Amino acid sequence: MTRDHASVWDNCLQAIRKNVNQQSFKTWFEPIKPVRLDNNALTIQVPNKFFYEWLEEHYVNLLKTTIRRELGDRGRLEYQILMSQSNGGGGGYAPKANGNAKAAREGIAPGMIDTQAIKNPFVIPGIKKIKIDPQINPNYLFENYIEGDCNRLARSAGMAIAKKPGGTSFNPLVIFGDVGLGKTHLAHAIGNDVLQRFPGKTVLYVSSEKFTNQIIQSIKNNAVNDFVNFYQLIDVLIVDDIQFLANKQKTQEIFFHIFNQLHQNGKQIILTSDRPPKDLDGMEERLISRFKWGMSFKPAAPDLETRIAILEAKMNQEGIEIPRTSPSSSATTSRIISASWKGCWSPLWPSRPSTSRRSTWSWPSA
Repeated sequence: MTRDHASVWDNCLQAIRKNVNQQSFKTWFEPIKPVRLDNNALTIQVPNKFFYEWLEEHYVNLLKTTIRRELGDRGRLEYQILMSQSNGGGGGYAPKANGNAKAAREGIAPGMIDTQAIKNPFVIPGIKKIKIDPQINPNYLFENYIEGDCNRLARSAGMAIAKKPGGTSFNPLVIFGDVGLGKTHLAHAIGNDVLQRFPGKTVLYVSSEKFTNQIIQSIKNNAVNDFVNFYQLIDVLIVDDIQFLANKQKTQEIFFHIFNQLHQNGKQIILTSDRPPKDLDGMEERLISRFKWGMSFKPAAPDLETRIAILEAKMNQEGIEIPRTSPSSSATTSRIISASWKGCWSPLWPSRPSTSRRSTWSWPSA
């Protein structure tokens, strides 16, 4: 009996569904597409290299058992990665040992630099600061980053990076999308988790505006080399809103050299933007090319249930009691959500009481 790749993979999915929870199945198996069946080798297409690495790390035994049940003891699974990078197209990727996804990077460590002589651009002149302030918001954590279908991939990538900064294939990690989708929260959460796991690592968050201003000051003070050397000491660099580097030629030139050195030395780079790298007008092509070296994720707009969960979590954090009889009307909830993203909280309830007592809040009428 002749079998095609679609029917074989469909049978595999039925078996896999029984061995993983619904959320994991929807995230990691539904996006997979069967491509072809050659003898005993089934080729499947995955969205990106991160997908491949995650499957190999977490589901390799399940996949192996399922494939052999369908194709026999000589059955094997091969991957085809759908490449979005400019330097490659989709191509076969045969899974072997897990070490394939863990290629070591070699480079000259910045430890050769005299760190005592490097000026920290985050320090007021004349004040000596030994430890670099990461500029990370301690309230932005994975624990309070509400997960939904809209951001599950990006969150999983962030957690993988936090466990092994600079040692994954998504370097740089580019998180892009509209305002209010949690890009900055996720970037800070990665930084906070790295600091907790690796206290000896240096993490730094900087907005593109502050980065540009620092460059201007370093040029005025004839200290560009000190500026570049300082940034080369960072283990995890987070640059927010890189779209604002557009049309700033000198800033882009300096950032290009910093990016190269960090990447070569196996340091982690995390970037946020309001648009994908390919749409960054006014950005040098060589920078755009490097932004595509790693992985780009776009958190989608949250669905109704996720929005409610986010709203309730924020309100609970603010000490606001939520009545159990909350409206479930899509129109009402959308109105509440639209007005309740960070920075727009005050219209929703009276001024916060000066005491520590929790206040009760009523849902506005539609």
